[in-house]
Amino acid sequence: MKAINPNNARSPAERFAATLDWNLLRSFVVIVEAGSITAAAERLLRGQPAVSLALKRLEEAVGARLIERGRGVFELTAAGRALYEDCADLYGGVARLPDVTRAAEAEIAGQVAIHLASHVVTPLLDDLLAAMHRDHPGVRFRIRTDTSAGVARAVQDRSASFGICLVNRQHPDLDYAVLYREFFGFYCGPSHPLFGRSGLTLNDLRGHAAVAFETEDLNDALRPVALLRRQGALDQVVVGRSSQLEEVRRMILCGLGIGALPVHVVQGDVDAGRLWRLPPYDDPPAVDIFLVTNPRKRLNRAEAVMRDHLQTAIATMPLAARTYPPE
Repeated sequence: MKAINPNNARSPAERFAATLDWNLLRSFVVIVEAGSITAAAERLLRGQPAVSLALKRLEEAVGARLIERGRGVFELTAAGRALYEDCADLYGGVARLPDVTRAAEAEIAGQVAIHLASHVVTPLLDDLLAAMHRDHPGVRFRIRTDTSAGVARAVQDRSASFGICLVNRQHPDLDYAVLYREFFGFYCGPSHPLFGRSGLTLNDLRGHAAVAFETEDLNDALRPVALLRRQGALDQVVVGRSSQLEEVRRMILCGLGIGALPVHVVQGDVDAGRLWRLPPYDDPPAVDIFLVTNPRKRLNRAEAVMRDHLQTAIATMPLAARTYPPE
């Protein structure tokens, strides 16, 4: 079988582009802009015969006379004007290449893997996500909810860009900073006998069944809530537990028992009549939510921007401004 010459598969335009000496185009542009072969030779630091030969070779390649030249005559032909306009655009584009590459280098892209505890609600994160999507559309997000311990493990093994969660014990390999503070209140659902009752005290909560978070323990992340239960003698029978806020909320709504939820997270449920706030109304337990990062993880630019933004907010914004609801 006869071998196929790849050049034979090309169109005439493709063969022209592949075989053309592009230096001829540059010489042509300089000749036109200089207004003569002699002036162009000076700019190109070449001899006049070499520049004249370059023009002749280009005319042979395109199959048209480009410049009428002779004694006292130097004028572009119609073909020459058309070619010069295209060459001017071409070299303008080449001149912009450094700006294009710098802009590409400056573009922020990449995937950000954020691991969160299930009840993370803060404008610090929400506003940042909106701004990143608006300003850097090349960024992709992967957001996963997990237990606070699971979040910390993901940050430690570097599968998470950063984590936001409650913290019981700090791991020595990770960095921790309080991102925001929230308060927990006790709530019941519409079918509960305490729903809708005013003037209640902690004593009224005694004897009623409870639902709780898995970390609601004196030795775990929700120690302040567990401590309040203990101090108020509210050691109710716990009929349901979950590590997920939505499931704790579901059990409260279904009337399984009294449970603690972040006040700012469920305020909409209270306003809509789905949940009823129970005492204590003053000095509810405060819980800190941490930004957890791994100094050993190599971050892409998108990850670094988001982490730096959150760390800057922590460093510059008083904790009172990062407390929900405001004290």
